[in-house]
Amino acid sequence: MLAAFAGPLALAGCSENAEDAAQVPASGAARTEGDLPAIPVMGEEVTILAFGDSLFAGYGVDKSDSYPAKLELALRAKGVNARTVNAGVSGDTTAAGRQRLEFTLEAQQEKPDLFILELGGNDLLRGLSPAETKANLAAMMDELQSRDIPVLLMGMRAPPNYGPEYQADFDALYGELAEQYDAALIPFWLEDIYQRPALFQADRIHPTEQGIEELVASTVDEVEAALPEPEETRDAA
Repeated sequence: MLAAFAGPLALAGCSENAEDAAQVPASGAARTEGDLPAIPVMGEEVTILAFGDSLFAGYGVDKSDSYPAKLELALRAKGVNARTVNAGVSGDTTAAGRQRLEFTLEAQQEKPDLFILELGGNDLLRGLSPAETKANLAAMMDELQSRDIPVLLMGMRAPPNYGPEYQADFDALYGELAEQYDAALIPFWLEDIYQRPALFQADRIHPTEQGIEELVASTVDEVEAALPEPEETRDAA
């Protein structure tokens, strides 16, 4: 994804942000009640823990305009009683995410109903091997599986200038992990905007508010589909 739109680096969270990195989100960190629209929702509340880098942290935009916050509103507009927790930290690699995963999970008041895992872009920036990226993501998947937490993987894409072997290995790892762990997958979650430079900030890396709106619109159905069935529906089946 580095060269996905020429000069820009279409990477998750390539900016280091000490303020974001110092925060450890707990339950309810993504929004306040005043942010929610006055619309009807149905069913028990479902909690989504959005765990990633600056693309989730909301680099360069207001926290209320971050992907997790906008995703919550979009789900509620569809009648889903969703609450998102923004666990995005700018600059995080998969290794950094692996290190903070357990602590982040323990900080939650209750087990999330869905865990969205969005990491790997900063590994590309640093030229880390796909094998290392895959091993770190697999370790996180192991931890989440041991806690019986469903996962939605947000896939990334390597640039062709890294060479065909690297590109093939990196691009395949998300699908391989999704199959191995029976996880939901969005193969390349920036697909709908990465060739539209007007939807990126001046750094040509991070989406604008409108870009985030477009990302939410293009992924909300897949996020909804990844949510576990309500308990009453499972019981009826």
